Amino acid sequence: MATSDPTVKTTAAVDETGVETDTILQTRGLRKQFGGLTATDDVDFGIDEGELRCLIGPNGAGKSTFLKLLTGRLEPTAGSIYYDGDEIGHLPSHERVSRGISMKFQVPSIYPDLSVRENLRIPLQRIADPDTFEQRTRETLERFHLEGTADETAANLSHGQQQRLEIAMAMTLEPTLMLLDEPVAGLSVEETAEVADLLRTINAEDDVAFVVIEHDIDFVETIADQVTVLHDGAIFREGSIEDVRNDPAVKRIYLGEEE
Repeated sequence: MATSDPTVKTTAAVDETGVETDTILQTRGLRKQFGGLTATDDVDFGIDEGELRCLIGPNGAGKSTFLKLLTGRLEPTAGSIYYDGDEIGHLPSHERVSRGISMKFQVPSIYPDLSVRENLRIPLQRIADPDTFEQRTRETLERFHLEGTADETAANLSHGQQQRLEIAMAMTLEPTLMLLDEPVAGLSVEETAEVADLLRTINAEDDVAFVVIEHDIDFVETIADQVTVLHDGAIFREGSIEDVRNDPAVKRIYLGEEE
C-alpha cells in the first residue's frame, strides 16, 4: 500500500499503480528488440481504472508487439510493466490472467469443436461456485446474446458471434483490465456496432478498463475515452479522438493524408 510517510519506502510498482493512484497499468521504458530491430521503443504508457483506451497506428508501428509484452507472450528487452501495485513483467500469461487481466486476440481463440455453452464453462469452472455454475452460464449466454446458439458448435457461428463468444469467455473471469486486438476486424457494419455497444456496456456497468488495438478509426471514435498513437515502436501522440484525428502529423503517418 502506498503511504504518505516519507520514512517508509515503497516500490515503484506501488507508487505507479498502488491503491492511492487511479492508474491500473503503467509501463516505463518498455522496449523490445529482435536482433537489430527495435519493435517497441522505450514506451511509457498508462491507463486508469475503468478507462477505455484505443491504441492505433500504421502497420508496423509496434502495436501487436506491445500487446504481447503486456500479456506475457513476449519478454521485454528492457523496462517495466506495473499493474495494480505489482511489477508483472516477469510473470507468465496465466498468472497475469489470475491477477485480473483478460486477453482477446484478433483470431478468436475459442474451442471450435465444443458448443457455445461448453466454451463458456471452461473459464467459468475456474471461478464459479458449483452451486451457481449453471446460473452463471445462463446469465452469460443471455448477456452476450448467445442464448439462441448455446448448443451450437462454436465452429458454426458467424465471425461476429465468435468474437462475442470470446469476449464473453474473457468476461467470465471477472477481469479489471481487458486487452483486445482488433475486435472488429472482418465484421460487418452491424456486427461492428454490436461490439461497440457491448464494450461500452461492459466498461460502464462492470468498471472494466480496456486497451483496444484497432485500425477502424470510425469504431475508435465511437468507444474511446483517450487514444494513443504508436509510430516506429514509440508513442507518437496521445489525446482525445478529436485531437488525434485532427492532428496533421497523425493524418500523415496514420491516415495517409498530406498536411
